Amino acid sequence: MNDARLYAALLDAACEPYRNAGRFAYHFARGKLRTDPVYRAILELGLLLGRARVLDLGCGQGLLTAWLRAAERCYDRGSWPRAWPPAPHSLSTRGIDLMARNVERAHCALGPGSQVSQADIRSAAFGAADAVVILDVLHYMTPPAQREVLQRVRAALPASGLLLLRVADAGGSLRFRYGQWIDTLAMLLRAHVFVDQHCRSVAQWRVLLQECRFDSEIKPMSQGTPFANVLLIAHAI
Repeated sequence: MNDARLYAALLDAACEPYRNAGRFAYHFARGKLRTDPVYRAILELGLLLGRARVLDLGCGQGLLTAWLRAAERCYDRGSWPRAWPPAPHSLSTRGIDLMARNVERAHCALGPGSQVSQADIRSAAFGAADAVVILDVLHYMTPPAQREVLQRVRAALPASGLLLLRVADAGGSLRFRYGQWIDTLAMLLRAHVFVDQHCRSVAQWRVLLQECRFDSEIKPMSQGTPFANVLLIAHAI
C-alpha cells in the first residue's frame, strides 16, 4: 500500500469514532483532519515522541486525542507511511474546552474514560504535563490573559517540556485578514457570539514566549490553506 493510501487509512481510523457523536461531529472531524496541516505535521515531524503526558488546551471535540489514538493503532498493525518516524505510544492525553457541546461530542466519540473536561483555560488547573498543545486559541484572550496562560503552561512543564502553539501571524497581510474573517464567521455560526481577537505577529509571539521561559522555533503551518498560520515549537528553558 502506498503512502497516500496509508494516510487515508489513518484519516478513516481517526474519524470513525465520531459517527457515535452525530453527523456534524463526524463531518467536522473529517474536514478538519483532512485539510489542517498541523495534525499531519505532529506525526510526520515526530513532535510528540517521548512525551508521555499531553495536555490539549482548547481541545474542541478531542480531535488530537482521536488522531493520536488512530496513529498508534495504525503503526502497531504496520499500516504506517515509511518515511515517517514511529507513532507516539502509550500517551496519556487530557483536554480542556470551554464549550459544553464540544466536550459532549468528545465523550461520545472517545468514550466515557476520555479525559476531556469543560473549563476555561484562563482559570482551569493544568496539572503536570510533558507536552502542551494550543491550536488557534490564544487570540481569543486579552494580552494579559495570554501571558498568564503561557506562564501557567510553563509551570506545568518540566525543564525541556514542549509547547506546540499554533497562531495566525498578524504580519501575514491579506492571508491573515482572511483568516480573521473566517474565524469570526465560524464563531458566530457555532457559538452565536462575537469574540474580540487579540493577535500578534510571529515576532511578537516569540518575544512573549521568551519572556515566559520558552525557546521557540517556527514552522509554517498553512500549507494548502489560504491562512497565515504558523506553528511555534517551544521548549521550556
